[in-house]
Amino acid sequence: MKCGFVSLVGRPNVGKSTLLNKILGTKLAITSDKAGTTRNIINGIYNDNDSQIIFVDTPGIHKPTHKLGNLLNKKAYTNTEGVDVILFLIDIDKGYGKGDEFILNRIKDRDIPIFLLLNKIDKVKDKTRLLKDIDSLKNLYDFKEIIPISAKDGNNINTLIECIKKNLEESDKIYEEDELTNVSTRFIMAELVREKVLELTRDEIPHSVTCYVESFEELDDIVNIQVLIVVDRDNLKKIIIGKQGSMLKEIGTRARYDMEKFLDKKVYLETYVKTLKNWRDREKYFEELGLEEE
Repeated sequence: MKCGFVSLVGRPNVGKSTLLNKILGTKLAITSDKAGTTRNIINGIYNDNDSQIIFVDTPGIHKPTHKLGNLLNKKAYTNTEGVDVILFLIDIDKGYGKGDEFILNRIKDRDIPIFLLLNKIDKVKDKTRLLKDIDSLKNLYDFKEIIPISAKDGNNINTLIECIKKNLEESDKIYEEDELTNVSTRFIMAELVREKVLELTRDEIPHSVTCYVESFEELDDIVNIQVLIVVDRDNLKKIIIGKQGSMLKEIGTRARYDMEKFLDKKVYLETYVKTLKNWRDREKYFEELGLEEE
């Protein structure tokens, strides 16, 4: 039995969370074209007949412009230590750039096999250019593997899994067969709502928006979920609610669809928005409700 940890690293929007979801066959990590969408370290547990691979999805590494950006970068770098393999993703449609070079310079001294994954090959029309890119990228570093993939379409994912197995040690499984992740179902439900907020409001809403599950009640035929969306300014609250509640309704409709697919049950979802202007207010509010941040 092969078992080990594999870290996914790369710039924002290169497809790390999409790849994790494709490998696991379910939507575990939320996706968005906004930098900083992934804020927490999520482990996705892949099992087959002869292996268990724990994939560690990290925040996109980028040039930080605020405290949150610095924190996310630190989380990402920390989670490339102590793993068995690093998957370094780049967007091959856009090409290898300075942001990618910055990341490679930070990870290349680790004594860990590094795979270079050229993601989004589904967007590359000129396959000759793809071959030339692979040829030039070979000179950057002694990558253990260079694998063109499409996280969206699943191209070469099976090849990737087999290559990873070759670099893992023989070991007993760390997690039980039916475990999918290290995060709670409540966390995933809150993240699905946050994804829809980012998706529908585009650049109007900053990443200070946070979602919490205040109530999660699973019955035989339905799951009742109540999610609070927290912002730090009243004008953001108005945007999320929308005219006559239209935006909040659409956020709830889209999030409920993904929740029902994940839980395989009908979901009754309530969402509402609250302005808490600083972290002390947030801590006090959740302490009073007996809640903890996921």
